[in-house]
Amino acid sequence: MSIAANTGNGAPFYGTIKRAADMFVSGILLVVLSPLMIGLSLAVLASSPGPVFFRGVRTGLNGVPFEILKYRSMKVGSEHGAGTTSRNDHRVTAFGRILRRYKLDELPQLFNVLVGDMSFVGPRPELPKYTDDYRGEELIILSVRPGITDLASIRFSDLGSLIDDNDPDGSFERNVLPQKNRLRVEYAKNRGLLLDLKILLKTVALVLARPFGLTNK
Repeated sequence: MSIAANTGNGAPFYGTIKRAADMFVSGILLVVLSPLMIGLSLAVLASSPGPVFFRGVRTGLNGVPFEILKYRSMKVGSEHGAGTTSRNDHRVTAFGRILRRYKLDELPQLFNVLVGDMSFVGPRPELPKYTDDYRGEELIILSVRPGITDLASIRFSDLGSLIDDNDPDGSFERNVLPQKNRLRVEYAKNRGLLLDLKILLKTVALVLARPFGLTNK
């Protein structure tokens, strides 16, 4: 797979500045949030049998696969089912629904950011079975370090509600994936410090609004 290098729009040394900020901020957040993360880890262990973390293979920068970290929100063995999760998915544990509702399951991805697998802002990493089918301008998505949040994360902030319980992967592939990829391409073509800041601010606003019921169900 040939992926053209693309440094993005914006200030000079954008990539260097962004990587330095990712390392610094993720390191600070891991220290500040460590009591919360320890508490969540214990709660995951107490809520259902299995490990604390889910480790899933995703496609990263330049098409190189990596293991994404999340708090385990599903029953052990669920990875053998559909890759997409619907709102009423029976595989999700009771505590997992809380984690997912408030996006707390994503916190371990701070480790992914710290080591360079991910950035705070960038195309959400996708399953290899989907990235293997990228063609044409979609290949530009893989020239960007994947992120915790992006334009598609904001557009589909409550993805589970859009997924058919009876055909989760099929409904995702038909109704969501094409739109997500268009937004990923848009970000890859226009990325820069100002766009990253805009996405971060919108994401923080969405996360903070969730406890008050101010976002979509």
